[in-house]
Amino acid sequence: MKSINDNAPVKCSKTIAINASSEKVWAVMTNIDNWANWQTDISNPKLNGELKPETTFDWKTGGAKIHSTLHTVVPFKAFGWTGKTFGMFAIHNWTLTETKGQTQVSVNESMEGFFATLLKKSFNKNLEKGMQNWLNLLKAECEK
Repeated sequence: MKSINDNAPVKCSKTIAINASSEKVWAVMTNIDNWANWQTDISNPKLNGELKPETTFDWKTGGAKIHSTLHTVVPFKAFGWTGKTFGMFAIHNWTLTETKGQTQVSVNESMEGFFATLLKKSFNKNLEKGMQNWLNLLKAECEK
């Protein structure tokens, strides 16, 4: 897995426990074209090929169009991508660990670039809020 940039001005890590198998969580998380049906912050997600490293996908969040490239696709364990928008570069990683029918989902992201440095405080606050929302929505979708 490609590591996040620990020196980036914007970064966040969050974890949540989901009462579902890692297979179920994986199926929801990696169905990129379906994200907008449960992830209310996202619109127009489109995977441009197969679910494998180097495949790109495009999506919108917070009004920004993002072009991303998958870097890690390890079924039921790890999923990650890099993304670019407005001169910023992000690394986004998900890790799944199943224990006794429950899946621990950890997410880490770093953002760097001119605006990330300039607006560090608000970007960190927004990233933390957005990431917690994503985890809460993923939990709700997987526990249906």
